[in-house]
Amino acid sequence: MNKKIAIIGGGNLGQAIASGLLSDDFKASELTITRHKTDLLSTFKDQGVTITSNNIDAVKTSQIVIIAVKPYKIESVLKEVSSYISNEHLIISVVSDYTIDAINETLKTTPIVFRAMPNTAASVNESMTCIASHNATEEDTKTVTTIFNALGKTISINEQLMDAATVLGACGIAYVLRFIRGMIQGGIEIGFDAKTATEIATQTVKGASELLLQKGNHPEAEIDKVTTPKGCTIAGLNEMEHQGFSSALIRGIKTSYDNISD
Repeated sequence: MNKKIAIIGGGNLGQAIASGLLSDDFKASELTITRHKTDLLSTFKDQGVTITSNNIDAVKTSQIVIIAVKPYKIESVLKEVSSYISNEHLIISVVSDYTIDAINETLKTTPIVFRAMPNTAASVNESMTCIASHNATEEDTKTVTTIFNALGKTISINEQLMDAATVLGACGIAYVLRFIRGMIQGGIEIGFDAKTATEIATQTVKGASELLLQKGNHPEAEIDKVTTPKGCTIAGLNEMEHQGFSSALIRGIKTSYDNISD
């Protein structure tokens, strides 16, 4: 890709996107990241990325602008840079709960606007990114898909599902990590040291994911393979369900969705 990219907002997600791009051989000299506290981006500066606290300068020197600020900041940031965004810019917002229409209403021009929802696994090129746009050309969509495919896997969805994608894909990282933490704690309780329990739990979760991704089976089909009559697996699974495991997870996802949709 021969286009310069500016990431407005070098927080956790902005840094994850930058790390993913750089690890996929995107040229550091073609990337700009903005943040008020630029010293927190020193590792990127050392790699040759342009680091600045000036959002306007970043926009003026880039063709693609990825907006990765906190939701409460996006309107003020858009107003700040609006005069410097042309119709030729490609705007990608990774800000939750801020629609494409709202972005267009704030800007003075009419660039192509995408919403994208990656997750922080972008930093290790394993993100699940959902993208949406109202009027993008096939070429624009290919460009955005190429960017986020460098960070993992990308799918196109209707923008109306973007809040749901935020919960399932982005918040979902935290849900899975909390589950892994629980596995590690259980592993310690039955005799493993923390390091060994962590290694076993994390590889087991990775393996379970790969089973589904590569074989395309329903989770229950793979569960059936390890549940024998009167066995320890089914006993543990049933106890988890008695304690509300699946229900708690579903309710947590629904609560997150209700919160983001308010």
